[in-house]
Amino acid sequence: MGDYFAHWLQMGTHSSASKLPKIFYVNWFRQDKSGKYLWPGYGENSRVLKWIFERCDGKVHAKETPIGRIPEVADLDTTGLDIQGAHVDELVSVDIEGWLAEVPLIKEHFAHFGSHLPEGLNAEVKALEERLLAAKR
Repeated sequence: MGDYFAHWLQMGTHSSASKLPKIFYVNWFRQDKSGKYLWPGYGENSRVLKWIFERCDGKVHAKETPIGRIPEVADLDTTGLDIQGAHVDELVSVDIEGWLAEVPLIKEHFAHFGSHLPEGLNAEVKALEERLLAAKR
């Protein structure tokens, strides 16, 4: 698997950034403190996809965070949804402590690949941890 990762990292060096695929990560299952899901459900996922497509087309903005770019609240279409503004704010927030707790688990997982893991992935985890720690200060 580490060799597979290395292959794709190498492929990225042979193309311009404009031709590389865009990668988006979505967590549909974030919950508030009472355990209620913040996002209204699968029937509304097309709203997030709308933001993704508009983002790829340069029509909407993104806010830079330690984990990457996230939607600006105003750019996420919630028209007609029965969703509280506080839930939307929480949806697009970054749980710094939660992410910091994940870093050792990522490192542990990567250790399974041994010398086959590309150094670029270790560098990404290190940079992530540094960004999270800087945001915590």
